[in-house]
Amino acid sequence: MKNLKAKELRDKSVADLEQMVTDEQAAMYKARRDLAFRSLTDIASFKIRRHNVARILTVISEKNRGTN
Repeated sequence: MKNLKAKELRDKSVADLEQMVTDEQAAMYKARRDLAFRSLTDIASFKIRRHNVARILTVISEKNRGTN
C-alpha cells in the first residue's frame, strides 16, 4: 500500500474517487478484522489506508465545492 498523492487524485473524476473510497474502506475493514484475529503483520498499512481515505474525501469535497 502506498500513499496517494492529492495531485494525482485531483485528476480523477468524482465517481472514480468514490469508488476508491469504497475500496479503501473495504480494505480497512479487512485489516481491522485481521488485526482482531492477530493475523495482520503490517500495522503501518492500516494507518496509510486511513490517511488515504481522508485524502480522497478531502479531494471529493473540494471538487463538490468547485475549488478544484
